[in-house]
Amino acid sequence: MPDKPLSFSATCALLILMAEDREMSNPELKEKYGVTITGKERTALNEGRFVTSRRTGRSFSHVLTDKGWHHASQLFRDGVTAPGTGFAAATVKALVGNLQRHIARSENSLAEIFGREEDLPPATTEAPVEEPSASEAAIPQPPAASGISLASDDVETMIRKAYAQLADKPNAWVSLTRLRPLLGDAPRAEVDAVLRHMIGLPDVRLVPESNQKMLTDEDRSAAVVIGDQAKHLILIGA
Repeated sequence: MPDKPLSFSATCALLILMAEDREMSNPELKEKYGVTITGKERTALNEGRFVTSRRTGRSFSHVLTDKGWHHASQLFRDGVTAPGTGFAAATVKALVGNLQRHIARSENSLAEIFGREEDLPPATTEAPVEEPSASEAAIPQPPAASGISLASDDVETMIRKAYAQLADKPNAWVSLTRLRPLLGDAPRAEVDAVLRHMIGLPDVRLVPESNQKMLTDEDRSAAVVIGDQAKHLILIGA
């Protein structure tokens, strides 16, 4: 069943969250942009699964989902067609529609343009590979250790058990920094693949840390990148 078209105001709310590339609370939105995501806009974005909203204190915080990022990519490719009038609406449509020229020229993704510097992977320079000397080559070398391959069901079970061990109350947010050490020898690539699968399950939520300044290097390293966005916190059982 096709999604209901978003209103112009809901589309603008989605674009703000994309540009911020982080979870934002309504008070933050009000202070920085003079708007809040409430009422029919929040309902439309939540029901369409473009945005995940959670109650924080007496207000709500919002973050773009993978589907929201995909929809934003479509807007930058096809332009904003939602009805809107006046110079503000014209400006949004012009900027979104014509930024596609830069994306095409630079071959950058939306995440590379709007992503926060601390969430982007650091540039690495490969060290030159030194050829072994004749004496070293004559010494038999042990085979390289390989990661333990586990069935995805086993990894998911390990993640759920680790979460249950760390969560101090129902619907608690647990950082991946604390969760990963409890997963034993499960290879990082397999854990990340299972986390990307689990985010689509009805009882699992993965979100970025709303206060990016609190993140440590360990937090950033433990994050899983889903939909061009680093996720730091997991909730199971909502």
